[in-house]
Amino acid sequence: MKLIGLDPGLGCTGWGVIAAEGNRLSHIANGQIRTDTKAPLPERLSTLATGLRAVLAKHQPEDAGIEEVFVNTNAQSTLKLGQARGALMLVLADAGLPIGEYAARFVKKAIVGTGGADKAQIHAMVSVLLPGAEIAGADAADALAVAIAHAHHRASAKAVGQAA
Repeated sequence: MKLIGLDPGLGCTGWGVIAAEGNRLSHIANGQIRTDTKAPLPERLSTLATGLRAVLAKHQPEDAGIEEVFVNTNAQSTLKLGQARGALMLVLADAGLPIGEYAARFVKKAIVGTGGADKAQIHAMVSVLLPGAEIAGADAADALAVAIAHAHHRASAKAVGQAA
């Protein structure tokens, strides 16, 4: 099964597509969707949606995982991140993909073993779990981590007969 993971951001959204066959994972592709920081918010949201539609059309994932919004000290930043995430989720839903939502701490713990892992630790573990993958940057590494956590969550749920 092909899965896409997303690390939403208004300025840069990371994405990663993997294949999961049982416990075996393999890298398919990853990248980043960047927006013009000087553009109006609606245009930036449209850029994210258009970019994700292109990724979905090219890679045809069957399932999706997305990182949840974390509450920041800056309410405006949190709101804008939520709007970016909403635009991405709408595209996933329009494509008919089931969507798993994961807290950043859950993803970090699933990949590194601790919920307090930093970006460098995430990148390093993703490189170990997906050998040979050329990772497009920190946001793409985070997105691949979301995809891996989602694949493990689905496999666990399926094993206990809860989902899939």
